[in-house]
Amino acid sequence: MKLYNTLTKKVEEFIPHDGNCVKMYTCGPTVYHYAHIGNLRTYIFEDVLEKGLSYLGYDVTRAMNITDVGHLTSDADTGEDKMAKGAKREGKTVYEIADFYTEAFLNDMRSLNIKVPSIIEKASDNIDVYIKMIQKMIDSDYAYLSNGNVYFDISKAKDYYQLSGKNAEDLKIGVRDTVEEDKSKRNPADFVLWFTLSKFENQVMKWDSPWGVGYPGWHIECSGISYKIFGEYLDIHCGGVDNIFPHHTNEIAQSEAYVGHKWCNYWCHGAHLNDESGKMSKSNGEFLTVSLLEQKGYSPLDYRFFCLNSHYRNPLVFTYDSLDVARNALRKLKKKVLSLSNDGDLDELLFDQYKKKFSDALGSDLNTSLMITIVYDVLKDSSMSDKTKIELIRDFDLVLSLNLLKDDSNMVDESLKKMILSKIDERNTAKKNKDYQLADQIRDDLLKQGIKLIDSREGTSYEII
Repeated sequence: MKLYNTLTKKVEEFIPHDGNCVKMYTCGPTVYHYAHIGNLRTYIFEDVLEKGLSYLGYDVTRAMNITDVGHLTSDADTGEDKMAKGAKREGKTVYEIADFYTEAFLNDMRSLNIKVPSIIEKASDNIDVYIKMIQKMIDSDYAYLSNGNVYFDISKAKDYYQLSGKNAEDLKIGVRDTVEEDKSKRNPADFVLWFTLSKFENQVMKWDSPWGVGYPGWHIECSGISYKIFGEYLDIHCGGVDNIFPHHTNEIAQSEAYVGHKWCNYWCHGAHLNDESGKMSKSNGEFLTVSLLEQKGYSPLDYRFFCLNSHYRNPLVFTYDSLDVARNALRKLKKKVLSLSNDGDLDELLFDQYKKKFSDALGSDLNTSLMITIVYDVLKDSSMSDKTKIELIRDFDLVLSLNLLKDDSNMVDESLKKMILSKIDERNTAKKNKDYQLADQIRDDLLKQGIKLIDSREGTSYEII
């Protein structure tokens, strides 16, 4: 396996610290709302990486945190507490919010055929681990107590800006956002390990500590959970590119201060999913979730296929037109696969040749678009028996996870039928309200998806074209 390492800024051969065993950590969600499909693109790439490593013969253990401790909506230590914001929005406790949206997130993972990590830890279950780490950093002068909070002193960290490529001049005040200088800090970019001076009234999520009642900073959680599970060495740490700075940068600083040596050798980051106006987020335009896509007649695997046709490190622009293209292509691909007869003998030589091509594409920094191309090459190879084709596709789908050999057309058709009837009702309402522009738009949008509406005296029917 060769992977692009954000730490060194180059594609490198992957060599685990302990023989064939891989310790892999992926940043989990802050569970105050549903995950949008931009978040989930990162988990799809991480899923391909985990399954790909296993496919190539590595023994992978993957851990993920669930951030259920309230965190500020800004890295400037200002703004609202995300968990409290969710609780206020829905009239629930923060713990009810955390449980509900954790399960919603795991359901999204399952619907996208993302393997749920074998180890999942709640941030709130590991307060004692964070306190132990913070105390050692204070004792070794990497951290200090000031005005009620415990800060990490970045001037003590070795190569603090190596991962991000930033420099101190770029970041004289604050971190990711434009912020006012915190006079409690020794250096403007120092970050909080523990808050004892809450910025919120009636803060619910807080615990006793040697420095007073409070709660952990954002960054210490992943370091603490990773150390608890994997010890002093981690092989691969993954996340979205927006985690590079400050989150992963600060993880490196505090983890290496605690263990006393290099902590993680490989850092892998997935690029953003954008809409036509820019980075997709919960507050930007339509809140796109897996459930919303299903309501519109798409299968979650249509979205997975859409993502796999682009390299994980390339920004990807989402439009419904492009998702339509992916959906139609996946349907045609599955139809072709399901038409295979399973006749003939297994040609082991051809099987091994194509498996090597697939493995090479996988090992070339997860070249998923080439991996899909190899599936098409298998189907087009007239020298190969149908049985060999089926066994190769079964093998490839261990990583692609597109259910290529599963006939789920009835399920897809029912979902599509429900969406079409909903759109017909919406169009009828628009015509009743004399909003003919909207009615025409609905008709045209369906036509782009291969669905033709037919108006008659008896009402509106449709046909798939």
